[in-house]
Amino acid sequence: MTLLLVFLGGVVGAPARYLTDRLVQRLHDSVFPWGTLAVNVIGSFVLGVLLGARDGLGLPAQAATLLGTGCCGAFTTFSTFGFETVRLLEEGSAGAAALNALGSVVLGVLAAAAGLALVALLT
Repeated sequence: MTLLLVFLGGVVGAPARYLTDRLVQRLHDSVFPWGTLAVNVIGSFVLGVLLGARDGLGLPAQAATLLGTGCCGAFTTFSTFGFETVRLLEEGSAGAAALNALGSVVLGVLAAAAGLALVALLT
């Protein structure tokens, strides 16, 4: 059952990532990977909310698996983040690569913490 929940969440998360990435990137005319940064920060926030809701509000574990592991897991993308950071380095944009690496990690952690804090405020 768990595998099916992860699969079903991934069916939603993967196309949502693609569409969100393309939309955000289309709004920014730059080589910086704004779309990937956006999906990773959004996914980190949503995962923080889901895990906070599971622990503090009694969200069923199956829902956390479907939405967290499945949907958020497919929505966020570490491999694309890594590839795009290397691509920026190869193109001579060391500053943008460093900003992408540091910004993605810091903003992702802050977004997850904000999601957890939001749920804590509601409980």
